[in-house]
Amino acid sequence: MTDYHIAYRRWLQDENLEPALKQELENLSNKKEIEDRFYRHLAFGTGGLRGVIGAGTNRMNRYTVRRATEGLARYLKKSVPDASHKGVVIAYDSRHMSPEFAQEAACVLAHHRIQTYLFRELRPTPMLSFAVRELGAAGGIVITASHNPPEYNGYKVYGPDGGQIPPATADAILREIEQVENELNVPVLSMEEATDQGLIRFLSEDMDRTYTERLLTLSLNPEAARQEGDQLNIVYTPLHGTGNKPLRRVLKEMGFTRVHVVKEQEQPDPQFSTVSTPNPEERQAFELALKEAERREADLIIGTDPDADRLGIIVKDRTGNYQSLNGNQLGALLLYYLLSQKKKRNHLPQNGVMLKTIVTSELGNRIASSFGVDTVNTLTGFKFIGEKIKEYEQSGAYTFLFGYEESYGYLIGDFVRDKDAIQAGMMVCEMAAYYRTQGQTLVDVLTDIYHQYGYYREDLVSYTFTGREGQEKMQAMMDSLRREPLQQIGQQNVQKALDYKQGIDGLPKANVIKFILDDDSWVAIRPSGTEPKIKLYFSAVAGSDQQAHNKLERMKEAVLKRIKDE
Repeated sequence: MTDYHIAYRRWLQDENLEPALKQELENLSNKKEIEDRFYRHLAFGTGGLRGVIGAGTNRMNRYTVRRATEGLARYLKKSVPDASHKGVVIAYDSRHMSPEFAQEAACVLAHHRIQTYLFRELRPTPMLSFAVRELGAAGGIVITASHNPPEYNGYKVYGPDGGQIPPATADAILREIEQVENELNVPVLSMEEATDQGLIRFLSEDMDRTYTERLLTLSLNPEAARQEGDQLNIVYTPLHGTGNKPLRRVLKEMGFTRVHVVKEQEQPDPQFSTVSTPNPEERQAFELALKEAERREADLIIGTDPDADRLGIIVKDRTGNYQSLNGNQLGALLLYYLLSQKKKRNHLPQNGVMLKTIVTSELGNRIASSFGVDTVNTLTGFKFIGEKIKEYEQSGAYTFLFGYEESYGYLIGDFVRDKDAIQAGMMVCEMAAYYRTQGQTLVDVLTDIYHQYGYYREDLVSYTFTGREGQEKMQAMMDSLRREPLQQIGQQNVQKALDYKQGIDGLPKANVIKFILDDDSWVAIRPSGTEPKIKLYFSAVAGSDQQAHNKLERMKEAVLKRIKDE
């Protein structure tokens, strides 16, 4: 009998197994499906857990959540001084089973006599990060699968700095998780016992107010927000997630009175029933918002993903058309606005730093350099940006000014240590108000940035590979690219191939290959850490927008042909 059959029978024969999960297992007949559910434990890494909800060791369910939390509890008691007293903060989003998984985690921690602070209702991921820091907690957990389809959920762990755990910590927690002999009998306290004993405490709205107050300190032009607050016409969609209340609250405080929420997407909905996927990186997620914007003749559309750590925007240009801006473009706009306004007020520190990932456009580097601000690159994943903020806070080597990644994640104020769509959303609205006083749209400003720094065009192409065979296929592609690296892409020669698996520029080893071309354009390829996908990133640089567009298409054609031939 194979290992996965043994695990399958162990679950099926457990008398105390949750009835719905037992029924799910009894209905299984496909061997491939059984294998996929039980051939491994759901992988735990720096992104925590993420997977399809359902029965099995390779699925998100109360038992895999208990197993992960048991390992976390053991790690905290061994490695974090006074962890039981400092406690753990837990937040959750609008997905299926999110409240239940949050309670399961709390009840495992309570069994270990570790104090737990639980939000009473759904909250954005950045608010979890904020609360960990505000309470001086030993760590945090957020139950979310970000912008994945509705059948997914996830479990992310945060350190005492409020940042996602780095690889070394993830490895240490994983060692403890792997010592858990049977995920089906992890001991827990009941919610009633835990609350009666004061081991689980519910956070009040004081945390919401404190977070809003800190957000308001980021404002660089409060007078522009007040001046244009009743003129700037904004449509907002929370995409059925957690951003609705906190973002509307801070925009109201700033003086923006014409904020129209897409009613069909205002309330939490674990099915995300109005969109094919709740991802603000994709224009289809904005279909209802666009209709609302056209009806109201709005100037700006903003959207947050379900856990409100990513922000997408669409801007009305001078011709009345609505233009989507990608993560690189919005990052460049925010960076330019922040640095130019700080310079204007003589608030730029001599040791300022901007942080971005290795798959984010080099346009940000060009902008930062023009203001005398250094750029430091990190691996893909905002956890690495958070780790750098902590490092510089301790060493004093740099003063953090801005961090971003191409996948629509931005951070302005380091009182949060993860990407924060609430911060970014308020700053986008202020930025739009300020440039409105100058007679410009955000599209006008972006065009000016391209004129000044060069024309950059980027794109991302993903291929999905599910199950064990999919993992093996993706690894085979990466192995092939290492054995036979690309020598030419489009009409450009490859100047150098960077294999981050070897450890480059002091970064941790990572399964990423990046090809730098002789004109500073580049291509990067990596398997996703959170989805069963291989991702291909393209960045083309040229002297005009059309030249950059043409170059990008040639690069994509060349690389995708190689990938499809694998």
